Amino acid sequence: MPAEPPADPTDETLLRRMAEGDEAALIELHRRYVRLLTALGYRMLRQREDVDACVQDAFFNAWRHAGRFDPSRARAKTWLVSIAHHRFLQQLRDRPEVGLELADWDAPTPAPDHEGRVLVGRALSVLDPAQRELIELAYYRGHSHSELAALTGLPLGTVKSRLRSALERMRGVLRPQGEETP
Repeated sequence: MPAEPPADPTDETLLRRMAEGDEAALIELHRRYVRLLTALGYRMLRQREDVDACVQDAFFNAWRHAGRFDPSRARAKTWLVSIAHHRFLQQLRDRPEVGLELADWDAPTPAPDHEGRVLVGRALSVLDPAQRELIELAYYRGHSHSELAALTGLPLGTVKSRLRSALERMRGVLRPQGEETP
């Protein structure tokens, strides 16, 4: 009887192997998530050079800090997205304040990752308009929870609970079929 092929390692296993210096684990994690992180980066930064540099920095930071990953606090995917998101926000903060011509505002943005855009669109589509607004302000515009409270006029606790609820709904859509909630 032929032996079954080995199962693909989990993301968490890959992170543990990265912490031990296994470059093949980094390559596999990159293969799995580069498209998702790039799609998120384009949504926030809209400039290919910035997105590519930030995604590369995010994977470099994941490599350097893989030993800090705690699977009891977050899934590996969530941890990677968080690292990339913080890097995208830093890039936005570091940009000089310059005005754009009307033509620049109207220029179409290239969308190299159609699958990622579809996944993000599907996840956002399950949200009600108020939740979608909070997600876009927080994750695509870089506003903190207290800034969201000031912008929306909602109490800080309400902002946090609505964001948490929205993220849970989005996770439910993005979770592969048959995968259980951790």
